[in-house]
Amino acid sequence: MSNNADSRRSREIRLASRPQGEPTAENFALATVDVGEPGDGELLVRNTLTSVEPYMRGRMNDTKSYVPPFVVGEALTGAATGEVIASRAPDIPVGATVLHQHGWREYAIVPAKTTRVIDTSVVPAETYLGALGGTGFTAWVGLRIIAEAKAGQTLFVSAAAGAVGSMVVQLAKRMGLRVIGSASSPTKAQAVREQFGADAAFDYHDGAAKQLRELAPDGIDLYFDNVGGEQLEAAIFATREHARIVLCGAVSQYNAAGLPASGPRNLAIAIGRRLRLQGFIVIDHMARFGEFIKEVAPLVASGELRAPTTFVDGLENAPGALMDILRPNATLGKVVVRV
Repeated sequence: MSNNADSRRSREIRLASRPQGEPTAENFALATVDVGEPGDGELLVRNTLTSVEPYMRGRMNDTKSYVPPFVVGEALTGAATGEVIASRAPDIPVGATVLHQHGWREYAIVPAKTTRVIDTSVVPAETYLGALGGTGFTAWVGLRIIAEAKAGQTLFVSAAAGAVGSMVVQLAKRMGLRVIGSASSPTKAQAVREQFGADAAFDYHDGAAKQLRELAPDGIDLYFDNVGGEQLEAAIFATREHARIVLCGAVSQYNAAGLPASGPRNLAIAIGRRLRLQGFIVIDHMARFGEFIKEVAPLVASGELRAPTTFVDGLENAPGALMDILRPNATLGKVVVRV
């Protein structure tokens, strides 16, 4: 990328084609475009960080969902932070750092009303893409609102070393729960215990059903599901009566070609045990975002809550970062690309 802002040439990552099953490099394209001047009520932002999130895989398909699919031949979008280098909005000056949804490119013209000025003097910019952004809010909503978690309960969370999972573990421990986490390797399971504070954690390759029988012989009260598939089935087997299952994600099925694998084979257990399985979309709960920030921001600023971030350098490496998080990988916490 040229450092000459006056050139207004910007690289961007586009969807070149829709993947069939697991995405490949051929499904992405790196293009260079001219960027004009902002109009009334708009900002020209030089992006510094762009978020990489599993839900983006669903937007690569041409299917109806809670967010529209990406358009073939157009740039991908997603959460990003950047510096305002030109402003036609009276309330946002040049030099401000903002959060917006026009990532996956070097420069973006964005409506001022869709951006938020962020303070990076206390916590770094990447925190607003992770612990104090949609990631942390998803964990908070799942525990506080959907699960209605209470002290003394036993919680199992899958992908506990990931962006949402690591926040779930830490928030649940502060709420007084006993927490068991799964991860994709022994090293990551160790991090779930030692860095994030889980009472127990295991490599799911060792068999989630077996591990839960040993680690929670009396059953679990809550399951925070980030992966679906075999771990969801194992969690259903492990539930106590009236347990709650929070359906946040199903990353194990995102790359399925055609119809995904059949659902849990033991779903009938939910009837006799009076289980509650509930999915949620975090944007439905934005009215409580301020409550989340009031509770969590001081904890992140003080270091009481860790905000693990894995950085990937270079916009051209963003597609690889997305492909990596859709399969077992070595990263901890939130994945962010330094543009």
